[in-house]
Amino acid sequence: MPFCKKACHYCDFHFSTSFKKKSAIINALCQEIILRKEELSGEKIQTIYFGGGTPSVCTITEINQIINTIYANFSVSAAPEITLEANPDDLNEAKISDLAHTKINRLSIGVQSFCEADLQLMNRAHKADEAMQCLLLAKKYFQNISIDLIYGIPGMTNERWQQNLTTALLLKLPHISSYALTVEKNTALEKLIKNGKIDAVNDTSAAAHYQILTETLEKEGYVNYEFSNFGKPQFFSQNNTAYWQGKKYLGIGPSAHSFNGMQRSWNVANNTLYLNGIQHNKPMFQVENLSTTDRFNEYIMTGLRTMWGVSLPKIAADFGGNYLKHLEKHSQIHLNNEVLLLSDQCLHLTKKGKFLGDGIASDLFFLN
Repeated sequence: MPFCKKACHYCDFHFSTSFKKKSAIINALCQEIILRKEELSGEKIQTIYFGGGTPSVCTITEINQIINTIYANFSVSAAPEITLEANPDDLNEAKISDLAHTKINRLSIGVQSFCEADLQLMNRAHKADEAMQCLLLAKKYFQNISIDLIYGIPGMTNERWQQNLTTALLLKLPHISSYALTVEKNTALEKLIKNGKIDAVNDTSAAAHYQILTETLEKEGYVNYEFSNFGKPQFFSQNNTAYWQGKKYLGIGPSAHSFNGMQRSWNVANNTLYLNGIQHNKPMFQVENLSTTDRFNEYIMTGLRTMWGVSLPKIAADFGGNYLKHLEKHSQIHLNNEVLLLSDQCLHLTKKGKFLGDGIASDLFFLN
C-alpha cells in the first residue's frame, strides 16, 4: 500500500503522504489482481502479505475488498498466512478487533524502537508509549505477532539497545525482525548526516548491536532462521521464508516486485502512471530475464542469509558441475578462516561470519 502518514527519515521505499488517490489505488490493486491471475495458474497461494508504505491506513472494508478479490481469482490454501504490516499509531483496540474479524491472522508492527529519542531521530509517526499500548492490545486478539526493531542508530549505546530488547522480550512475542539502520541515497537521513545534524552511522556499533541481538534472543528460545529474522518454533514467517528460499511470488501495486523462477519484474514506482496503466488494462512494469549465473548468484546471496544455507547437491542439480567447482574453490578460504562451515553438504555462515555475509557472498559469485 503506497501511502504513509509521515515520511521516515531513513526510508527510500515508494510511498505518498497524500491520500487523495487511495480509493482509486485500492480499486486498481483489485483490477491488477484480476489482470494477472493467470501468472500463478494452478498454484496454491500459501501466503498473502500486505506491505507498504503503511497498509494499516486502509479501512477494514478496503482490506476485505482486496482479500476477497484474491480469493475470487486465485486458489488459496486452507490455512494461508495472511500478514498486515501496521504502525502503532494506527492500531487502537477497535481497529485491532476489526482486523481480527477479517482473514488477517498475522500482524507485523513497525515499532523500530521503544526509545523516544530514537523515534524522533527517525521521524516516526508514533511515540514509545503508543507502541507498548498497541502491542498489549494486539496480544488480546492475535497470537501471531511480529515487531520490527532497528539497531545501529546514531547515539544508540549498547545499553540502550539491550533495553530495547529487554522491553520487547517482556511482551513475549513470537517473532522479531531486526535491521541495521542504513543510509539510503536521497533520503532525509542522508542529508541530515551530510549537514552534520545527525552523527554518521557507525558500522562497528551496528556489529556490536547485532551480536547483542543474536545472543539475547537465542537465549530466550528464538531461532535466527534468517539474518534479520528471529522466530519461536512454529512462528517463522512463511512469507519471509518463501522469499529467502527462492520461491515464486506475485507483487501487486505501484513499485511491487514479482519473481517466477526465471524472471524478475517490477511495477512502475509512480501512482499516477500505475493507475493509468491499470485503467487501460496494461499494467506498467519492467521485466528482467535471469541467466543461469544470475540465478546462481541470487541463490548464494539468499541461501547464506538463512539457517538452511547453500546446498551443494542443489547447486549441482540446478546449475551444473562448473558452478559447483567454482563454489567449492572460492569457499575454501572462508572455510579456512572459519567464517563458513560445511555441514551435511550445505555451506553455512558461522557466528563469526554472519555480519560479513554480504562480502562473503560476493566472493562466491560466479562472474562471466
